[in-house]
Amino acid sequence: MKKIAAIRKLTDNPHLNLYHLDARDRKGEPFDYYFASRNPKERLKLMTKSMEPEGIVIYALTEEKNPRLVLIKEYRYPLDEEIYALPAGLVDKGETPGMAAVREMKEETGYGFREYTGGDACFRRPFFMGPGLTDEASCAVYGTVSLERELPECEETEDIQVVLADKRRVRQILTEEKVSLRGAYLMMQFLSMSGEKPFAFLE
Repeated sequence: MKKIAAIRKLTDNPHLNLYHLDARDRKGEPFDYYFASRNPKERLKLMTKSMEPEGIVIYALTEEKNPRLVLIKEYRYPLDEEIYALPAGLVDKGETPGMAAVREMKEETGYGFREYTGGDACFRRPFFMGPGLTDEASCAVYGTVSLERELPECEETEDIQVVLADKRRVRQILTEEKVSLRGAYLMMQFLSMSGEKPFAFLE
């Protein structure tokens, strides 16, 4: 049974829009379903069945004997407060996720990023962010940063503090602070990291 009878775009914004589905339940009865997407109608995932990522999250370790995790503390408008997360951003047209990670890390933190491409590729493939609300897919990019840092190139709408966190600080943040979900899962992975093989969990 066809579950979607029609799709209608309800808004016309530059970065995110609301769509209405004329949907059908298991009995074939019609109901209204709404979701948000960064894509134009012809490129919605339900049309293309694509797994192309709209965004990335960056798991970056400092190049030191005891690596620290690069975090950001960023003001988020929907919450009207600051929240801890990993650096992240959108993949521009013509970019690979690795290229987007280099650009976003420089813009948000000022650090130069070196992508780690070892391990199993399945850990770097795109996954869906929240398919009940959006068709957005995102993937993780892993790598390192040196401690040399330039001035970040944040947009005026971005209010970001950079945090280099050791395991004790990461655990404190997970215990006491507000954290994005994908950031929290990668921070949990950092807590089990081996100093000798920091990316062993990707094997």
